Amino acid sequence: MTETTNRTVEASPQLYARIGGVLYLIIIVAGGFAELFVRDKLIAPRDAAATAGKIMASEPLWRMGFAATLVMLVCAVALTMIFYVLLKPVNRNLALLAVLFNLVDVAIEGINNLHHFAAVLILGGADYLKAFDPHQLQALALLSTKLFAYGYGIGLVFFGCESLLRGYLIFRSGYFPRFLGVLVTISGLSYLTNSFTLFLSPAVARLISSWILLPAGIPELILALWLVVVGVNVAKWKEKIPGLRN
Repeated sequence: MTETTNRTVEASPQLYARIGGVLYLIIIVAGGFAELFVRDKLIAPRDAAATAGKIMASEPLWRMGFAATLVMLVCAVALTMIFYVLLKPVNRNLALLAVLFNLVDVAIEGINNLHHFAAVLILGGADYLKAFDPHQLQALALLSTKLFAYGYGIGLVFFGCESLLRGYLIFRSGYFPRFLGVLVTISGLSYLTNSFTLFLSPAVARLISSWILLPAGIPELILALWLVVVGVNVAKWKEKIPGLRN
């Protein structure tokens, strides 16, 4: 009975693809909201007082950005499993390696999200913070947002490596179109370039980050929509699985 059930589940890659596509879209929306409509709007990178004022004036929005990031990471764990199921027929070991890279990224981003939340704790006016003057607290809050940016860059190194592996597996699969694999590979290279530029030359990173991240984000959106609308070529997927050939 168990073997029959497992085989039925494995014979439904289209369901996995549809669910994965929806999860991917949630990740994109939640991550985009937290980055573009919260952090980008409320952080003044070189003005601690302005940043503190914006965050405290829009504290509910700042907290929503924190929550949105958590939703994104929860969905990312589930999506990691789905990509493993969809791509392990190509190469199980590489698919597993991609899982490990992605889970490291999720763990780093989860802990790093504390740097986002720390700003409202620092600026919240608790009694134990009266040992610091307002200017010091504002500087610490801005520092926490900068630590978040660097922590995010570290996480993206691992996600970039996962994207390279996922792009290769998609390209070699035969049940996804090859152009998707190329796009995902470009996405991975873009994330890696962005992160290492941030670490090695922040001034250059500020100039090129938007241009680097654009070719990173668009392939992810295309892949998410493809999973929802088209999915996988089920017949070719089954050909990769012993015992599931038609």
